[in-house]
Amino acid sequence: MMGFFRSIEDDHCMKPLNLTEKILSEHLTGGGELPAAGEPITIGIDQAFTQDATGTMAMLQLEAMGVTRVKPLSVNFVDHSMMQSGFRNPDDHEYLRTISKKLGIVFSPPGAGICHFLNIENFVKPGMTGLGADSHTVNAGGMGAIYFGAGGYDVALAMATGEYRVPMPEVVKVHLTGSLQPGVQAMDVILKMLSIVGVKGGKGKIFEYGGPGAASLSLSERATITNMGAEMGASTSIFPSDERTREYLASRQREADYRPLAADEGATYSDTIAIDLDQLEPLIALYPSPGQVERVADHLGTKIQQVCVGSCTNSSYENIASFAELLKGKRVAVDTLLYPGSRAVAVMMANSGYLSDVFMSGVRVLENGCGACIGQGGSPPSGSISLRTFNRNFPKRSGTPDAQVHLVSPLVAAASALTGEISLPTESVAFKPAPQVVDTQSFQLPPPADEAEKVAIVRGPNIVPLPDFDPLPGQLEGEVLLKLGDNISTDDIQPAGIYLPLRSNVKEYAMQATFNLVDPTFSRRALKHRDAGGHGILVGGENYGQGSSREHAALCPRWLGIRAVIVKQFARIHVANLVNFGIVPLTFRYPDDYEKITQGDAVTLNVTNLEGEITLDLGGEKLPLDPAYGAKDMAVLRAGGALSHFKATYQG
Repeated sequence: MMGFFRSIEDDHCMKPLNLTEKILSEHLTGGGELPAAGEPITIGIDQAFTQDATGTMAMLQLEAMGVTRVKPLSVNFVDHSMMQSGFRNPDDHEYLRTISKKLGIVFSPPGAGICHFLNIENFVKPGMTGLGADSHTVNAGGMGAIYFGAGGYDVALAMATGEYRVPMPEVVKVHLTGSLQPGVQAMDVILKMLSIVGVKGGKGKIFEYGGPGAASLSLSERATITNMGAEMGASTSIFPSDERTREYLASRQREADYRPLAADEGATYSDTIAIDLDQLEPLIALYPSPGQVERVADHLGTKIQQVCVGSCTNSSYENIASFAELLKGKRVAVDTLLYPGSRAVAVMMANSGYLSDVFMSGVRVLENGCGACIGQGGSPPSGSISLRTFNRNFPKRSGTPDAQVHLVSPLVAAASALTGEISLPTESVAFKPAPQVVDTQSFQLPPPADEAEKVAIVRGPNIVPLPDFDPLPGQLEGEVLLKLGDNISTDDIQPAGIYLPLRSNVKEYAMQATFNLVDPTFSRRALKHRDAGGHGILVGGENYGQGSSREHAALCPRWLGIRAVIVKQFARIHVANLVNFGIVPLTFRYPDDYEKITQGDAVTLNVTNLEGEITLDLGGEKLPLDPAYGAKDMAVLRAGGALSHFKATYQG
């Protein structure tokens, strides 16, 4: 696999650079200086990847683009839709397997593990750039690399061109001192960050961790911290590449991939956050938000009905072995589920004896995948409380509408599983080390280009080509089909769970799932409005589109006739997805104007001049709006979306 990686030469300059600036400067297309924060940059991408819930649509987009061979190292992981109940999941997997061969993409089959975990185990190198069709792609920052989460189209475009355009982020230094004390884990570090920054305070920022405390953290601990940076709305997060990085790569038989990387002395940052690891204590993110962080000690004795351990945040051997060590010789009091991060981690658990220990403790060991985190099984009972080591606890995401999910570290999860109530570990835990297991045999490498031409792509009946979308008309006349509040997530817009098998069939996914957790009548009303010639408008509050990068949260509303979304503030990735599918993203110039609008209002938007003044005509009153799109997005919006624009302009 080493032949896939591009070479990066060291770049020395006179001005002291932080680590983020070093890596972005090396990858800046055309060279030159990095612009001010907020200005767009285009960078070369060393790796692009999807998972199966986003991959089928990204591959359909690559086919629609006419791409015959991807440019950067590319991987299609299967880790989300693992239940294979009925034909849809296995058909999607077979489509991904065969098109990966056709286009020169590495394929990771079901059971190999979670994409972010496998990626850092096997593909990511210090100094790399990457783009993944999943918001937790930022996990790779633990390796000293800059990886962004994005919608599937942007990832498909990066696969086609080897480039990605993104606003230059601000870089915030997170200065760590001290070391984690017994009973405190990396999960508590990122929960502390969420308590400081909140779920939208990271927008437009990269959090660059450093200081003496950073050197005390293992690579797996660093990945836990960068992984949940997505919950702050951050562009990404990154740690230095140092001796701990080298140790990890050496244990994976990848020491040749090591490269020391750190900020220069005197590098500047837009802000600094200081955290003393010595002073941290176990924390908990309470339902319904990862940002609602409190002390575990303040919730001791709260009865629980379920515990889940794993996800891309906390499924390393270190995480699971510490959990298993605390359970050893004891029996769990509530239903407890465990998801190893990869086949390699599961084998390490077996080799160390911990797999037997957790079985004997009454734990249910499930497949190496996302599982309950993405709503694929593992739903808790009605009205219950579930403690999870996952990254998200949005309403209804667990699959049980009235269950509450709280987020905790693996040690708190273990202590609570034993008592049946929120508990703190009462003993120090030192887990047994185990040699790393290298499982590269799971990956299916693509054949040479001449052989790939002969590969037949297998398409099941649920693999439906992308719909064509009309260009943007000059005047949008229609109705406010939904008025929504703050922190609307992509789970609210386009739920996952039992609906994941529909992701390669836009019509079915739109009709069955779009906003059905918010308003079950929405799809039917929107379709009727669309077919009558109306343009649908959505109105929302702060942080609209938070959470997953799923582009279907824009694609399916667009299929249902939504042409503009007007909110107080957007989450980062969702804006790009709206533009990619020809939906105009706008914000209220005066946030109080939100109060003037009622669901069902007839409205008019003149979007003939996307560069000029745009107002929402509400019964004769004109409400001024500001674009959430950039200058280069205007042509895409006018074309009706990114795919139409690509077909008309790409010469590659």
